Amino acid sequence: MGIKTEINLSAKIEDSLLLPVKTTKDSLPWEIKNLSKRLEKNGFIAAKFLRTVQLNDSVYQAEYLLGKRHQQIEVKFDPINIHKREIPRYARTLNDSILTIPLSRVEDLLTEITHMQSQKGQPFAKVRLSEIEIQNNILKASLLISSEQTRTIDSISIKGYEKFPKPFLKYYTTIRKGEIFDKDKILKQSKRLNALQFVSTTGAPEALFRKDSTIVFLYLQKENHNVFDGILGFSTEEETQKLVFNGYVNLELNNNFNRGEQFALNYKADGREQIEFQTRLKIPFIFNTRFGIAGELRIFKRDSSFVTTFQQARVNFQLNPNIELYSGYRNIISANLLDEAVAGNPIENFKSKFITSGINLSIFQESILFPKQTEVIINSGIGSRKREAFMDNQWFVEGNLQQIINLNTNHSIFFRAGFAYLGSDTYLLNELYRFGGSQSIRGFDENSIDASWYSSINLEYRYLISPTFFVHTVTDAGYFSNPIQLSKNNLYSFGFGLGMQTRPGLFRFVVANGFGQDQTPQFSNSRVHISLTSKF
Repeated sequence: MGIKTEINLSAKIEDSLLLPVKTTKDSLPWEIKNLSKRLEKNGFIAAKFLRTVQLNDSVYQAEYLLGKRHQQIEVKFDPINIHKREIPRYARTLNDSILTIPLSRVEDLLTEITHMQSQKGQPFAKVRLSEIEIQNNILKASLLISSEQTRTIDSISIKGYEKFPKPFLKYYTTIRKGEIFDKDKILKQSKRLNALQFVSTTGAPEALFRKDSTIVFLYLQKENHNVFDGILGFSTEEETQKLVFNGYVNLELNNNFNRGEQFALNYKADGREQIEFQTRLKIPFIFNTRFGIAGELRIFKRDSSFVTTFQQARVNFQLNPNIELYSGYRNIISANLLDEAVAGNPIENFKSKFITSGINLSIFQESILFPKQTEVIINSGIGSRKREAFMDNQWFVEGNLQQIINLNTNHSIFFRAGFAYLGSDTYLLNELYRFGGSQSIRGFDENSIDASWYSSINLEYRYLISPTFFVHTVTDAGYFSNPIQLSKNNLYSFGFGLGMQTRPGLFRFVVANGFGQDQTPQFSNSRVHISLTSKF
């Protein structure tokens, strides 16, 4: 099909008309109607169809009288319905009630304004241009919006998981009764529930509109999110012939009572010197408010040197779906188990008390292997330590930052930084931080380094071979300071690892070689970190 006009059309305009090469007599009226619309979109508002001429059996030529071409239109709008700040960037406002826009973007403008009206609780609003006319060679029109009473959410019905804890809707997704009905917002916020991991969405939200009410339906399914991982071994001590356990066990129980509660239990033992036991409990949204409570108990024992009991209680406040604030109390009691003092390693009985506060930011992504994309945890406290007749003021700050940078579908970079500092005039060995191992700097034994101040950086380049299998590099660096032994050192670690989602759970294998700044890497210093995380 061709076109004949009283003026020559540019190649660009002809391309935009999308003229078919061949057509049939039956489809000709439909092609002419669409051609007229495309001419209007290109600015030929006054274009008139004259006739068609058949050139051969399947090719026709449409003749038009185009008239003057208008490349923009002046639109009058009601500032009560639309504020000029809401006008898209490609439109230029002349004043509070008039805008100009390229004629080719009119459909985009109407679509965006319709979307804005939907966000304001008017999902059935109709937007159109009327009173289109030419005045003084300027194309003008009026923007009309036919709207109804603003819709708000009158009730929320959950299908599939009726016992889902309702406070998570109110404070975690912000989908709540009385809110303005916004279809796009509800769809986006409902997907956020997948980040909780103990629930998943089985379908898109739906709405039932009645004459005087709006009901939102959410389709959810409860997911098993209890986690177990660890390795447990045992051996016989040569000197005493006693049975010695080593390894670790990590157990997490989540949402078993449909409250969103979390209970964790962790046990670590190296079979020689160190045993650590830890348990945590967190209950969110107490009395359906933004407040929750959390408690923690940790017991650490190093051979026959000392045992330390760490207790902590917190009140949490869910500021928004991603940020949680907390404040609490920390109590530490440590007992010296040595019969005689060891030179250079002061270990004493002490009690510490701290008032604490902190922030936790978490952002999740849709990924089976790497669900948490961003995490920022900052914790601080101020207090005192009492030993015998001495009292020392102390303070601390601890932090952990984690980020996954997705380069594309298969390639990503994982970055994690951790740090902790204890401020005090004097230090005891049994109050220092202990770090090293899979959660701080790999290539070193777990909790093998004592420090009043440490920092570590973990960097991984990850390549996703399949949705359930990946390989990665290991590049770690760290620094620590021990004021008791007057030692400072930079630490480094290099290696590789892999992860695989198997039927029992996520299996991870990492080999890393750690060394200090004055050391030469040796193969004998390599450490293997293995874990299997199962959900049930």
